[in-house]
Amino acid sequence: MITVSKNAGFCFGVKRAADTVEKLIKERKDGEIICTLGKLIHNEIYNDYLKENGVITLDSSEIDAFLKSVGDESHITIVTRTHGIEKEIYKKLEEYYKSHPNLTIVDCTCPYVDKIHKIASENSGDGKVFIIIGQREHPEVRSIISYVHGETEVFSSSEELENYLKNAKNSEKEVNIAAQTTQKLSEWKKCQEIIKKYCTNAKIFDTICSVTEKRQSEAEELCKKSDVMIVIGGKESSNTSKLFQICKKYCPRSYWVQTGSDISPDIVCGAKNIGITAGASTPDGLIQEVKNTMSEIMEENFAELFAKSLEESGGKGKIYTGATVTGTVMSISENEIRLDLGTKVTGVITRDQITEDNDVKLSELFKVGDEIDASVMSVSDKDGIAILSKKKVDGVKNWNKIVEYSKSGETVDGKVSEVTKGGLVVLVDSVKVFIPASMTGTSKNEDLSKFAGQTVQLKIVEIKEDRKRAIGSIRAVIREEKKKKEELFWSEIEEGKVYEGPVKSITPYGAFVDLGGIDGLVHITELSWKRIKNPAEVVKVGEVIKVFVKSFDKENKRISLGYKTEEENPWNIFKSKYAVGDVADVKIVGITSFGAFAEIVPGVDGLIHISQIADRKIDSVASVLKVGDVCEAKVIEIDDEKKKVSLSIRALLDTEENAEESEESNETEVKEPETTEEKPEAQE
Repeated sequence: MITVSKNAGFCFGVKRAADTVEKLIKERKDGEIICTLGKLIHNEIYNDYLKENGVITLDSSEIDAFLKSVGDESHITIVTRTHGIEKEIYKKLEEYYKSHPNLTIVDCTCPYVDKIHKIASENSGDGKVFIIIGQREHPEVRSIISYVHGETEVFSSSEELENYLKNAKNSEKEVNIAAQTTQKLSEWKKCQEIIKKYCTNAKIFDTICSVTEKRQSEAEELCKKSDVMIVIGGKESSNTSKLFQICKKYCPRSYWVQTGSDISPDIVCGAKNIGITAGASTPDGLIQEVKNTMSEIMEENFAELFAKSLEESGGKGKIYTGATVTGTVMSISENEIRLDLGTKVTGVITRDQITEDNDVKLSELFKVGDEIDASVMSVSDKDGIAILSKKKVDGVKNWNKIVEYSKSGETVDGKVSEVTKGGLVVLVDSVKVFIPASMTGTSKNEDLSKFAGQTVQLKIVEIKEDRKRAIGSIRAVIREEKKKKEELFWSEIEEGKVYEGPVKSITPYGAFVDLGGIDGLVHITELSWKRIKNPAEVVKVGEVIKVFVKSFDKENKRISLGYKTEEENPWNIFKSKYAVGDVADVKIVGITSFGAFAEIVPGVDGLIHISQIADRKIDSVASVLKVGDVCEAKVIEIDDEKKKVSLSIRALLDTEENAEESEESNETEVKEPETTEEKPEAQE
């Protein structure tokens, strides 16, 4: 069996740098020159690949001459390596950048190394000594030293560190210590103990890359289970060297190789369990190449051994454990099927070696006469029975399907066979696929039991080849569907388009409405024609409302919605009911020194100027009117542009006075005849 360590190969920093350069190669403009400042990573195979693709490796001392030779017209991209570069060289690059119009600098220094640069700069100087555990000539260590202010010491082992501290004459200085990111973990722990022993107030910075720690720990565990251990990496790689030292300690048959061509048959001879690990600068392709080479050698060895065994047994066509056979279905029962294998032995496949689905009937899966491939689990010549497994044969075929699903990103159906605390176990083509709870598309503490027995759609998002384990995600399907809906939504949206949706949330400045997976904002000023202090005065969460698109920004995915309509516009309602000269029943809603504001219709107020309140001069509005009073007022002016209305109570009072005067005049005219009628009486 071949087992590949989980954290073998490219670490985050190296992968980031490799992806960056490969993208630059892919998107290279005509005439563009791509350079790496020093070897990008410590792997000659990969660096040769970059060279074959036109990437130039420059030494820092060559930059000036190189830029002069190519001229100012050339487009040049310089990529700094993962190990970092000296501070002085970086400053020079910045100067080159200022003077060269077509120069681009891409910094691919590993973030972990950047972190040590900062630590070195902030924890060194007068009265301090900064100690680095690592290889002095390693590019990473050289770059760290350049950021130290004042005294610095570099030691490659705990022994060197202890010798220095024993004889140190400047014990009064503050001691700070850090490690090269790829330092051997066990050696670093020894250094920490020594520092604590000699320097009680020393600052210790754990700067070994977390992936390096995991890789070393995994390698140690894998060594203990393996007959042979293969370590893949460049001969210049510091972390690969540390890995090899660890493996050699726990597995004497450990080999350091760079490619599959370094593997020979004698390396795996007699080995049943082989472990593979790789340094941080080893591409996945090289790891796969070594694994494939190992598999081919082991298969050839097995074939030779089997042929020899078969020849010795004299059994051509003999049924043997481990063989794959083809048989014809003879009979089907509830819990097993029987096959004719063309020999004196009958093949038997029990339900548990056919399917994981306990609900399915075997008679629905097969019929008499079907041909089935199966693997021989055991043979009893005495009973004439061979116990077979269809699952083993199908497992290989179906596993290959799962791998293809992973590569293609295809959405597949699976039936939930088990609900666990951590997630779901789903059968996809009879292969168990685990879906972590975080990838089920449910909220954090939601009960997953609702999925039991259900058929779900998922994507295969991760393959663990060494353990034949697949990780699936329902959430990825939901996200993809959401993305498609979003794309459709944005392709159809237009100003004025009407939507109906529930109010998703309320904020002090407005309400967000779900338009079908996309949220739009109804600003507080668009919720009502009246002034409101809080959107909750108009709508509530969950309420389904009708809105329309006022404006939208596809690039930033923002939508501004309207809720209030012109039909509900108080000004329009007012204009439909009243004109200049009309009389309205109004309600006093505000008192000022210059007049009173009165509500004519909800949302429209008119001003009754102090001069229009009474038919006489008044000293204050409050002496005549108070908030809440209801009275009649005449519309004397309408300003459409400014949406203002002027009202008058006095105009009505003037009308009443004129009416009274008119009545009095009429009464006088009526009485005059009465006087003339009395005259005859006086003559008598």
